[in-house]
Amino acid sequence: MRASFPPRREFLRTAALAGLAGASASAIAGKRPAVAQAAASERLRIGCIGMGGMGMSDARDHVRLGDVVAVCDVDADRRERARIDDRAGRGRAKSFRDYRCVLDCSDVDAVSIATPDHWHTKIAIEALEAGKHVFCQKPLTLTLEENRLMRRACEKHRDKTFGVGTQQRSDRPFFLRAVNLVQQGLLGEIKQVVVGINGGEVGGPFPKTAPPAELDWNAWLGQAPQVDYVKERCHEQFRWWYEYSGGKFTDWGAHHVDIALWALGEDRPGTGPVEIDGTDCRHPIPLVDGMPTRDDSYNTAHDFSVACRFASGTELIVTSRGDNGIAFEGTLGRIFVNRGRIAGKPVEESWDAGYFGREDLWRLYKGKPFEGHKENFYRCLREGGAPVSDVSSHLQTMNVCHLAAIAARLQRTIRWDPATEQIVGDAQAAALQSRAARRGFEIPIVA
Repeated sequence: MRASFPPRREFLRTAALAGLAGASASAIAGKRPAVAQAAASERLRIGCIGMGGMGMSDARDHVRLGDVVAVCDVDADRRERARIDDRAGRGRAKSFRDYRCVLDCSDVDAVSIATPDHWHTKIAIEALEAGKHVFCQKPLTLTLEENRLMRRACEKHRDKTFGVGTQQRSDRPFFLRAVNLVQQGLLGEIKQVVVGINGGEVGGPFPKTAPPAELDWNAWLGQAPQVDYVKERCHEQFRWWYEYSGGKFTDWGAHHVDIALWALGEDRPGTGPVEIDGTDCRHPIPLVDGMPTRDDSYNTAHDFSVACRFASGTELIVTSRGDNGIAFEGTLGRIFVNRGRIAGKPVEESWDAGYFGREDLWRLYKGKPFEGHKENFYRCLREGGAPVSDVSSHLQTMNVCHLAAIAARLQRTIRWDPATEQIVGDAQAAALQSRAARRGFEIPIVA
């Protein structure tokens, strides 16, 4: 990328309610895309933006299903590795420093975004405006305001397919089984869900140095405030700084909170918690009015237990303590699920026998056959319809993740209106719903 970017160009319990859930997702996912008219044998062309570990992994997945024709990164070493990688760019992909060059490519049908978190919304919205389909890694947004900007852009570009990299939605033996157990009512009424996402990193003070020659540090910062280069702010470690991410709340939270809300039916617009208690949270450095007091140390919450309470009476606890995974506590039974196992009496006794078949998977996949995460995205590109990880539901997850982070930063209880998507009765907390972008890196507001 160039050194600076100047401005330029209970829902499943009845059939009716189940239909409403699908309709709300499809409203953002889009109509039948133009590329759906292409022959099934025609390979789609992908531009990959952000070529770190996740970006390279995504590119190698895309090569199985399409053609990677462009790679982009503000780190010259990363983009060159991706260009020549025989399972990514294969020596044939065009290489760019500025992501806008990818968006200008007429031979790019879709973009795959795996940049640091604070860049996701801006690039994704500009990609939609450029006529591209989008696959973007989680978390999709940095702030609650970005959620609203993203929803507006997707509503405008309903002819574009937008998939999110929350791949746990495509895990049949563990997460899909857990979601189905809850949605079928086999655990009874869910009283509490505990989402374990482990603690964040503690570190610093770190030295300030000159950025490495291969990295465009100004472009990497993007909309974030201008600061001196610190190695631990950048590759792999950026998520421990509120300037670029939300720590574990938006890292593992984007996965596990997503599964919890999906199971509960709280992943549709207008749903969500009404009260978020962040009193039991700690940060590596002191915060004043929710803002870090040092610029040389990690600043996201490392020890926390945030209680999110819904109007239904269900409580969702997001915590750094205990096992990584999700525990659903119902009036009839309890299960625990993570990426390695699903356990509990309902599982051991197969309470879902006869309730977790092909039709159930079809329902969970929004009327598509069960298959791999990227395969589902490509199917939706060709056929239309909503990916299993759609923008609409993901933004509900991000509402909860961002609210948990805000409550933790202020170490108090805040209230949320799910209908208006606003923090209410707390001007200081409401001010943390957004942040000003650095000049030249503003996120476009789609009309």
